[in-house]
Amino acid sequence: MKPQWQQYIQIINQVVKPALGCTEPIAAAYAAAVARTLLNDDPDSIAVQVSDNLYKNSMGVYVPGTGKIGLAIAAAAGALAGNADAGLEVLASVTPEQVAQAQALIDAAKVKVERTETDEFIYCCVTLTSGEQEAMVKICGGHTLIAEKRLNGELVFTADNAQAKATGSICDGVDINIESIYRFAQEVPFEEIQFILKASELNSKLSDEGMSKPYGLEVGRTMKNGIAAGIIGEDLLNKIVMLTAAASDARMGGANLPAMSNLGSGNQGIAATIPVVITAQCYKVSEEKLARALIMSHLGAIYIKSHYPPLSAFCGNTVTSAAASMAMVYLAGGSFEQSCFAIQNVISDSSGMVCDGAKASCAMKVSTSSSAAVRSFLMALNSQNVSGQGIIANHVEKTIKNIGKMVLNGMSSTDVTIINIMSE
Repeated sequence: MKPQWQQYIQIINQVVKPALGCTEPIAAAYAAAVARTLLNDDPDSIAVQVSDNLYKNSMGVYVPGTGKIGLAIAAAAGALAGNADAGLEVLASVTPEQVAQAQALIDAAKVKVERTETDEFIYCCVTLTSGEQEAMVKICGGHTLIAEKRLNGELVFTADNAQAKATGSICDGVDINIESIYRFAQEVPFEEIQFILKASELNSKLSDEGMSKPYGLEVGRTMKNGIAAGIIGEDLLNKIVMLTAAASDARMGGANLPAMSNLGSGNQGIAATIPVVITAQCYKVSEEKLARALIMSHLGAIYIKSHYPPLSAFCGNTVTSAAASMAMVYLAGGSFEQSCFAIQNVISDSSGMVCDGAKASCAMKVSTSSSAAVRSFLMALNSQNVSGQGIIANHVEKTIKNIGKMVLNGMSSTDVTIINIMSE
């Protein structure tokens, strides 16, 4: 297999992972669980320091297995019940009794959470104390990337700078672009990428969960009621929006099921997966072709997002849905040129959507970008595309660079303003 393709598979395996719950509070749970292994005892108190962006994305989202919201319960549950070997599924086995113990620590004012100034977008430092013992774990640059461990002030582990910043620059030094992703997805041996079908399995289960139970804002279930009442039809667009939103409803509502995440985001993993799966069903394609489309969607999303910081004021569902739309064109038998049209169309449609934290209404944003993905792939099949207008350039690669510039240079003050509003 080509070395370039091996790099692509390595990238996917590194950042397309099962994640139980929103990855920002789960980062705190994971750090706390790792710190507990150092302390080797239940903590008397817990101190959590996080970056502004990690704080923003933890304020309004349920922590799975707890029925509660926020960083305090995430860290306390992680310290008392987390599996430090489970990564983003650290809270998979938490029990109601352990949740009660975690809440008791919080009620006794033994869990302190605060924002801290840092240049890192993803930063979490958890310190546990038990009597005279103290354990500290610092995460930096990625939701499970441990930068430092200390026991009683003594350094027991440190990561080199390159490792600590790996997630934010995952495509640096790799020969990758939209065309190479498209060719790779089409030509790589099926057995090398068959693993991506796990994304379909996990995220479809979340969708089923969101349709069967009243999680969050019930965006998916509300659409189902509209279909049953004859107000809207169960066409491809509405089915994709309904089932994608339902998966996000369940995830943001605290369902105890993992999502297959994409570059640290479960919602974006859902947006990269469910629309592609439903489109594959519509066109009755083979399992192999579905796998190739999922590779196209997930790797395309990773590549586009590598042009800007991992957490920002920009809702990443936009570009994730752009990559999904490219894959949908492929499933429908369209050309590479038309796949590029789809990317351009989605970014033109929904690139103004901001991120104001992880919460139940993220299901609405997932539904918005997924709706744009359907419209855009249908337009692309008709060779209709946005080009040379606003931030949309005449070539897809230039558009992707423009998005990076807009987020990195143009939205930093927006991010600060959003965080300040949410903290009032």
